[in-house]
Amino acid sequence: MKKIVVIGPESTGKSTLSEQLAAYYKTSWVPEYAREYLLQYGTNYTYDDLLTIAKGQLALEESYIEKAKASKLLFIDTDQYVMKVWCEFVFGKCHPWILDQITKRKYDLYLLCNIDLPWTKDALREYPDLEPRKQLYSIYKTILSNQSVPWVEISGNYDERLQKGIQAVNDLFLK
Repeated sequence: MKKIVVIGPESTGKSTLSEQLAAYYKTSWVPEYAREYLLQYGTNYTYDDLLTIAKGQLALEESYIEKAKASKLLFIDTDQYVMKVWCEFVFGKCHPWILDQITKRKYDLYLLCNIDLPWTKDALREYPDLEPRKQLYSIYKTILSNQSVPWVEISGNYDERLQKGIQAVNDLFLK
């Protein structure tokens, strides 16, 4: 099974792209656990809450890996890099457990969603201003540039993003 992670700043279409790609390839996608957690417990989260969210994301991912074993592809909305960025951006530090998971988890492709979509207000979103969005995008791009897994930048409108995602997956796995 090939695992494709969709990452990037908030409000960049990660969940939409994950869902669309899974539908296109007739497979599963792992939703972002943080949304479920924050809806249940509120948005006044702590540093320790982010560790709980990180562990919840991995547990959710593992449950989908088990369900999708027969499938060739699994799309994952958010991974531990997102948790690292979130911890460091908000609290200036990252839990060692998250850093350890980054080295242990293996993925096959990253799709980095650009900030060129219009901001969509959402009760869980924190950074509507362009400057923090640019800063966060730059952090993700630097992370992906300094690791060994292939990655593709995803930009444009929703249809263009889907087409770029399909092209990236086909180029890497379905030659």
